[in-house]
Amino acid sequence: MPETRSFLDRTFGLSEHSTHVWTEFIAGLTTFLTMVYIVFVNPQILANTGMDKGAVFVATCIAAAISTLVMALYANYPIALAPGMGLNAFFAFTVVPPFSSRCFSSPHYFLRRSRAWCRLMHLQRRCVTSPA
Repeated sequence: MPETRSFLDRTFGLSEHSTHVWTEFIAGLTTFLTMVYIVFVNPQILANTGMDKGAVFVATCIAAAISTLVMALYANYPIALAPGMGLNAFFAFTVVPPFSSRCFSSPHYFLRRSRAWCRLMHLQRRCVTSPA
């Protein structure tokens, strides 16, 4: 006797988990509506750094879509992923402001500053590891 299970049931094992396509659809819609705010808030926050809002919007959508599809199709795990707001806010309001007036107007400023930091770390490591 041939199986009468649907493609989705065979692929994701819905009957083994005591669920139905409609239940999973409602769960997915609820998750989407819960997470969709990040698509609109993320560009607003990162626009404070000088980034293009449209580009950040598209990048946020692509990152969320690809990561969620990988979790669904490769891992077969019902989790939706999207960029986190905490790290974006930290980047926009803590990391960028000290560099914003000089760094974005002169790309060489950041390069010189990072080289100086590397030299400082190298000297510190050499002083700590050298015998007395």
